[in-house]
Amino acid sequence: MSNEPLSIQLEPRSIAACTSLPPELAFMGNALQHQVEVYERSHDHDLILALAPTGTGKTKGGLLTLLHQPTKSAVYIAPTNALITQQTEAAKNFVKEAGLDHVVIEASAAKIRQWSNAQVGARSGEKVYNLLRNPATIFPELGPKRPVLLVTNPDIFYYATFFAYNRLDRVNIASGFYTKFSTVIFDEFHLYDAKQLVGLLFYLAHSHIFGFFEQGRRVILLTATPEPACEVVFSNLEAQGVRIARIDGLGTSNLLPSQTAVNLELRSQPTKPEFVAELADEVVRRYQQRPDCNGAVILDSLSVVTELYQTLKAKGLGDRIGRITGPASATDRKWAMEQSIILATSTVDVGFNFERHPAPTRQNLDWLIFSARDRAAFWQRIGRVGRVLGKTETDIPSEAIGYLPERAWEQGITNLDRSGGRSALAETLETLQCLDRPFWLAYWRSEAFLEIARPLLEMEEMLENLPQHSLISELFESLRLSLGGKRSWSYYRSRIKDIRAARELAEKPLKLVPGRRHFIQTFLQINCPEDWEDIRAGNADLEDIEKIFKTQPEAAQHFKEFAAKWSASYAPLFQFRSGLFESLKIRDPQGLFLDHSSETFLDALHLLRYCNFVSDGEILEIQSPADPPYEVSFRLRYRGKIHEFITEEMNKLNAFFGCKIQRGSGEAIAPMPLIESLEKEWFPGVILCPLKNAGPLYRLRQARIESFPITVNCNDGEKIYQFFPGVAGILALATEGVKLRLPDEQEFYCV
Repeated sequence: MSNEPLSIQLEPRSIAACTSLPPELAFMGNALQHQVEVYERSHDHDLILALAPTGTGKTKGGLLTLLHQPTKSAVYIAPTNALITQQTEAAKNFVKEAGLDHVVIEASAAKIRQWSNAQVGARSGEKVYNLLRNPATIFPELGPKRPVLLVTNPDIFYYATFFAYNRLDRVNIASGFYTKFSTVIFDEFHLYDAKQLVGLLFYLAHSHIFGFFEQGRRVILLTATPEPACEVVFSNLEAQGVRIARIDGLGTSNLLPSQTAVNLELRSQPTKPEFVAELADEVVRRYQQRPDCNGAVILDSLSVVTELYQTLKAKGLGDRIGRITGPASATDRKWAMEQSIILATSTVDVGFNFERHPAPTRQNLDWLIFSARDRAAFWQRIGRVGRVLGKTETDIPSEAIGYLPERAWEQGITNLDRSGGRSALAETLETLQCLDRPFWLAYWRSEAFLEIARPLLEMEEMLENLPQHSLISELFESLRLSLGGKRSWSYYRSRIKDIRAARELAEKPLKLVPGRRHFIQTFLQINCPEDWEDIRAGNADLEDIEKIFKTQPEAAQHFKEFAAKWSASYAPLFQFRSGLFESLKIRDPQGLFLDHSSETFLDALHLLRYCNFVSDGEILEIQSPADPPYEVSFRLRYRGKIHEFITEEMNKLNAFFGCKIQRGSGEAIAPMPLIESLEKEWFPGVILCPLKNAGPLYRLRQARIESFPITVNCNDGEKIYQFFPGVAGILALATEGVKLRLPDEQEFYCV
């Protein structure tokens, strides 16, 4: 077979220990060399890339940089709420050991809502701003004003720095995040997608252009698997004067074993039914041969984990298995960590060390089976098995099976030098396009780059008539050079003003919206070209058009609907998370997803596809798994003819009014309880003809880019097309060369 498995042994890994601690770090007792290097290099570098392998103490290394500015506030950004809680405890322990005066505050959205409203009211933004101003405002028991160490997530950091909080708080909280912190630590930043990374890079460029690095700010990026695309950006920042240090801490002397040898087998991932059966057989075989060993299965799909659990349970292993997935509660996860077989999703890619109590003298995981869609996931997951730093038994080899996309065999993975160990494997994986992180180039060369214009415009307006006003164009140019953007600041300034005006016009009276006149011009160019030509020729002016809107309700309503559609079309570009819906609260009495808890939150689309459920008005209760799974689709009523829909609405950044989500099996529509959060006024996205775009659609399905069938009912019949909602789908189409249009018929992707 062309896709036959490949076997390779990965040599053991070691990490360098520090033999002589600086006096300032004497409280640590012992330290690793990379931790000390992060502390030392942060003294005279602006940006520190801490690149040590997983499980070797990068968090503590990052926290050591607080010692340089012990009276200044800091922020630690962890990518998941579970990791926020874990790193909050780690930070509290560190602050105590180091004798620092920082107040460590956990700041997820749920935690912020729990903070007292007594002094500042209930708005989350107002609470966060007052915490940064003086933590005693929120927590009076803390006494006099002290520096803050805020442990939060990328969502809150993004909403703060991109002026995305409500209008009453956004300027205050953005000012706090841009000016307050002297130390900024980004944990596991390799997990960021293109748009999330742009938020981080915006902050770096702002820190440089506005002189915060000169004032002593230090930014620490923690990752074991740096994204190669980022190196181009870092090189450009370096060329602009940003001082960057890269620290891997591997060393050649004073080495401590950190990971055992790993006997790795690479397999092509089969289709789901075969995959589940193959995984189940492999787990059963391993347990029967070595019941004293501990192992884990880490997969990208929650549905595969769920089905695998049910299969293994039927084979008699139910009492040996724990699950660590997105829906699992903290209690369930803690229990699952102690089981000899752990089934997990990508939630364990971040901060999970598979700790056991009591800790074994050898590695906590003896074997691992995992799937990987990209290189970062591959190295992150293979790094979970065989960890032995601090263990007494370090020479027992571990075993792993890694499932890669089928295209890896088409793209030459069989050229792997199987005797070359980790370096040969890394070199080969770099050549496989199917493991690339998608959308970097598409994001930076598309209308999605418009996202940076929102904070830039806010800053420009705040600094009007001030000397720093000229720094905005410098900041834009720095970002354009770093990211490869093609268009000018004047272009993006004009576009973002239109989007802001559109959003406000959809919600407010016409006369109250700043920038409305420019957006009226946009409206006329698209919908009333003759009126626009009259204005350009001097035969009419915008005041005449505004009078029409004020005196003719139908015309005003048409304009406001245009504004609402325009605003909704661009909405995915400004959302930090790309999901269509918020997760839904469910009750799981059958234990389909939970081991011990009864209630959790579940992705809405996963619920629709894989569960039969009922509603009691407050919560959705799962009755049974859907077998076979339902197909989720959409239905749209278009009041025009098919050829008009094709001409005006397809292959276009768009939003569709009154679009309905449904589920079914074959041609039958399955009833489901009314869920208000699934009922949206506008659904943004792109609709394509599957026949005219068969090649790109096939490749996107292979890459697991989500899209949905959509039935469009027109006045002269109905057609089934393919609907790509959210920015990931839109960028995927641009990447595949599908020519997309903007609402004003401009091109989405700028080569």
